[in-house]
Amino acid sequence: MFTGIIMGTGRIISIEEKGGDLELGIDAAVLDLPRSSVGDSVCVQGVCLTVTRRDGAAFYADVSRETMSKTTLGSLARGARVNLEPSLRAGDALGGHMVSGHVDAVGRLTAEHQEGRSWRMEFELPAALMRFVAPKGSICIDGVSLTVNQVGGRRFDVNIIPHTREVTTLGALVVDAGVNIEIDVIARYLERLMLKTEELGET
Repeated sequence: MFTGIIMGTGRIISIEEKGGDLELGIDAAVLDLPRSSVGDSVCVQGVCLTVTRRDGAAFYADVSRETMSKTTLGSLARGARVNLEPSLRAGDALGGHMVSGHVDAVGRLTAEHQEGRSWRMEFELPAALMRFVAPKGSICIDGVSLTVNQVGGRRFDVNIIPHTREVTTLGALVVDAGVNIEIDVIARYLERLMLKTEELGET
């Protein structure tokens, strides 16, 4: 599990195809890598990846074809910046919200404009996911925990403060860019519980 509080950005230093999958090499000098061992999880651009090997300040992780089809990781180029967060450990501060690193869909930035010192950014999601997005609820965009402002149709918007624009990749987004979206895990489980209740004929 993660919190959506980005520890910093790394860079893709290698992309190697392996039997249809990809191995990504990521410069993670911003992380405390000694705390991350082979087999541990790291959230990369909102996607939970497993560390397969380490080399100094870099780590390597495999990306399956399924993950490439459901996220933006397959379109990354060498040198691209990525948001990084190590997995949550007992006793760590929970500053954002509970994030699993299991991306629900690729969304799209449709508009942005400055409001005071922050930026309001509007995103579009597949219609089937919009029922999980609620005003003042939490959502994870490229690994960043954010609060939803308004919701309408297939779109919602969030505000990005200057600090978040500076320390994450969100400040470099351009209109029409794809982003990895994870809805609030609590909303997902609530829907499942409600469906199960209906199936059993309970009220």
